[in-house]
Amino acid sequence: MRNAIFLFIIICCSCNKKETNEPSPTRGVPLAPISGVSIDVIYQDSTSIRAVEVSEHEILFAGSNGVYGNFKINPISTSDDGAVVPSYFKTKNSGAIDFLDKKPAFRSLANTTDAFFVLSIASPALLYKIDKNSEEINLVYIEQVEGVFYDAMTFWNDQEGIAMGDPVDGCLSIIITRDGGATWQKKACVTLPKTEVGEAAFAASDTNIKIIGDHAWIITGGLKSRVLHSSDKGETWELFDTPIIQGSETTGGYSMDFYDDKNGIVYGGDYTTPEMTTNNIIRTQDGGKTWSSTTAGTNQGYKSCVQYVPYSNGNELIALGFTGISYSQDGGDHWKEISKESLLSFRFLNDSIAYAGGRNKLVRLTFRR
Repeated sequence: MRNAIFLFIIICCSCNKKETNEPSPTRGVPLAPISGVSIDVIYQDSTSIRAVEVSEHEILFAGSNGVYGNFKINPISTSDDGAVVPSYFKTKNSGAIDFLDKKPAFRSLANTTDAFFVLSIASPALLYKIDKNSEEINLVYIEQVEGVFYDAMTFWNDQEGIAMGDPVDGCLSIIITRDGGATWQKKACVTLPKTEVGEAAFAASDTNIKIIGDHAWIITGGLKSRVLHSSDKGETWELFDTPIIQGSETTGGYSMDFYDDKNGIVYGGDYTTPEMTTNNIIRTQDGGKTWSSTTAGTNQGYKSCVQYVPYSNGNELIALGFTGISYSQDGGDHWKEISKESLLSFRFLNDSIAYAGGRNKLVRLTFRR
């Protein structure tokens, strides 16, 4: 099956520092607080982008209507007089996938050195492997059962990866690969904690899973919102309760991130009442075993994606959603709005630049200090 190539516009972008995910020159140096953000549109199309990955000099995204894209970032150079020469984005392996005359909705994306993977929601669940060099597209996993709905995907390394989805037969759907994504196996329910009635997850930003080392954490949501943890790359799992708001289909944790294997955060709330600021943010300092809520009224309400700022010692966070972009410089205790821009998901390139997806757009975020 080949991809249908579509035409889009590549917009020139410039910045005042070299874009790289090499260790930041400010690593270990106290950072000035973020004061604002500049937003540059680099791609527009009629697709909702909820899955974004940043790897080396690539920006990858996946969205609705079967759309996926892999942008290559040209290194920034300088002219003889020292002026910065703007960088351009080249397209590579970009297009739209068709399955039996239908366009899958992709909300999960994962990346390895030689390939990237896109996973659709709903039944049939379709997981494609796209080779970065040959551009070959292979359907490596399909699941067509009632209730299947995958929410997030990531890799521990180039060989081992994991995807999770809503419960089927009384447990979360968890599939794992150990051969670089060529094949995927679904974990049997007897090896997983049982879910409760109304417990599921939200395919809001591809951040229901976080991995560090051999660890993996998963956040659920809905009538029950809990954290699953594995310390052995998904072989065994334990389950922990959380104090985040829960009890209805639209409440719970929407996004999760860990700064290290001890300190983590879950952000969510209720997208139907986005102004609510009570028990919508929880944190852990013991690897997810116990969680505590931040103080009510100290944030801007519901967000669909939260990420630690790299090299910030876990002090700085950015959270965003259709309600705008917020920033915390004290580990999530207090937040301030830095933009009203409506976005859905993002990933950092370094401590100053991130890439975000939204409705009909992919943008670059440049944080000012």
